[in-house]
Amino acid sequence: LGPWNTTTGPSPARSNCTLDTGYRFTFYQVSYGAIFLVGLATNGLALHRLCRSPRALNSTAVYMASLAVADACFVASLPLRIYFYHRRGRAFSALTFAVKYVSLYGGVFFLACIALDRYLAVVHPARSALRRLRFARRLSAAVWCVVLGLSAGLPLLRYAGLVSPRRHHPCLLDPTSRRQRPLILMALGLVLGAFLLPAALLLFSYCRVLSVLGRRRRRRRRRRALTVIYWVLAVFLLCFAPYHANLLVYTLSHVGLLPACSLARASMALHPVVLSLASANCCLNPLVYYFSSGPVGGGDWRCTQCCRMCLA
Repeated sequence: LGPWNTTTGPSPARSNCTLDTGYRFTFYQVSYGAIFLVGLATNGLALHRLCRSPRALNSTAVYMASLAVADACFVASLPLRIYFYHRRGRAFSALTFAVKYVSLYGGVFFLACIALDRYLAVVHPARSALRRLRFARRLSAAVWCVVLGLSAGLPLLRYAGLVSPRRHHPCLLDPTSRRQRPLILMALGLVLGAFLLPAALLLFSYCRVLSVLGRRRRRRRRRRALTVIYWVLAVFLLCFAPYHANLLVYTLSHVGLLPACSLARASMALHPVVLSLASANCCLNPLVYYFSSGPVGGGDWRCTQCCRMCLA
């Protein structure tokens, strides 16, 4: 689930809580293969559209480009990740963990940046200083520093206080070890904070945007804009919320803070599904800004100016 083992039970004394998850290696190879093909097509179209767009570079375009880069990097790394699972976790483990977090939290943070940008444009249009190109570039650079730091820090966290690595999973912490429990809880706090704070910002921004749009008279444009926003919120919650909720349950049950064996087994069984959903975000992000962006090459796109104003 994170930089800790997902194959053992909560404690050696509770061996009946273990679950055979050997199927996950085949599941990941199939799901990541499909995500790679779809993501290659959608991100290729989105990057092509961004490069050919004649409109001036603005704050939204900066965040969109950063999001596209994070998604493209993850898609490009999927063959390596498929090989990682083909070797059953015995190759390039630290690198695959790091790239996964770049895509996962790059998506979370830059979607939050786009939401904040739309909030300022719709709710506080007079505050133009926060939407200037220079501010957007600095914020984007700061987000990249946070994402790269988090992505490199979580896999490296296992080295702190360990006597020796796990024999079969050298990149994973052992949730049954009391010595490693503080490290696991620290990593859990970082991961949940990296999701919950941007999620709160995104939800607040779009709720305020929806409130303002609800008072607009142009129903057709408002309906299209609302459709895009609802779709983005649904994608965000579908891709990211199940993964982090399952991560919380898994970690607390496997370090002994949640006593129910059923929770431990259910979280282990659900992990391949929720992780694949989180990874599929790289396929869905390009569809958002591809179909909600402005016309390219004089084409007559159905998205209106209101839609582009509300969510790029």
